[in-house]
Amino acid sequence: MRAQSSATAPSRIAVGAAGTDPGGRSFGTVQAALGVVAFSLTFPATAWGLEGFGPWSLIAVRSILAAAVAGACLLALRVAPPERRHWLGLAVVGAGVVLGFPLLTTLALQTSTTAHAAVVVGLLPLTTALLSALRIGTRPSRTFWIAALAGAAAVIAFTVQQSGGALTSADAYLFAALLVCAAGYTEGGRLARVMPGWQVIGWALVLCLPVTVPMAAVALSYEPVQLTAHSVTGLLWVAIGSQFLGLVVWYRGMAAIGIPKASQLQLAQPLLTLVWSVLLLGEHLTVAAPLTAAAVLVCIAVTQRARG
Repeated sequence: MRAQSSATAPSRIAVGAAGTDPGGRSFGTVQAALGVVAFSLTFPATAWGLEGFGPWSLIAVRSILAAAVAGACLLALRVAPPERRHWLGLAVVGAGVVLGFPLLTTLALQTSTTAHAAVVVGLLPLTTALLSALRIGTRPSRTFWIAALAGAAAVIAFTVQQSGGALTSADAYLFAALLVCAAGYTEGGRLARVMPGWQVIGWALVLCLPVTVPMAAVALSYEPVQLTAHSVTGLLWVAIGSQFLGLVVWYRGMAAIGIPKASQLQLAQPLLTLVWSVLLLGEHLTVAAPLTAAAVLVCIAVTQRARG
């Protein structure tokens, strides 16, 4: 990136510069884990948001709100625009995690339960590791792949069992969301090695404004809006918690510990989502939950120890 003014130096230290891991790899793991916790609330929050917003309105407004927060931070810290060679990567991040994944999963949640939709994030770690191997050239060990596949299989079995074993019409949206999000994670993790993670998602959000602003104008004119405590809370969380803050710590974590290992932390995300679904949406879990949780935690421990 181009050199920034000395006035921004303290700010860069505060947020962490590219390639800097202030607390070592363990701190990177903590940051990635915080991102997973933030993401685990996305589906329940989206379900709340859909109580008062149409799917297209919810996606457009959440992206605009997140872009407003990110843009304010970029302006306040006087961050120079990224180099031209990084804009294509930022466009991939925007298309994947700002627009594609939120839109496709929101459309799926109109006819799918949060438990069923959680199968997407159960498969996301493995897909992200595969794409990172192709895009960045990472080569995780055989042990890593065995543990990753075992964890993904456990999560899939659990989420399918929770939904009664029946596939729904929302599955096409979910599998498409899986692919675009994995691409966005992979490219974002790569960019987070050369610029602070919060700037990666910040510029991606700003880059999407020419799409999200007209989308919001059209969607809000056609879809009715009902402002309730649930709908507003859900909107604010998916906009600020999931879309911005969650991705900030997630990309920082990926830059610190590597994309494949960070992605495997997401094996715990479907289980966390199901817990939030019980607490926030009143859904019920079966006795399979603790057994699956134990299996997933074992797989996470193995992937974190396996050398890439």
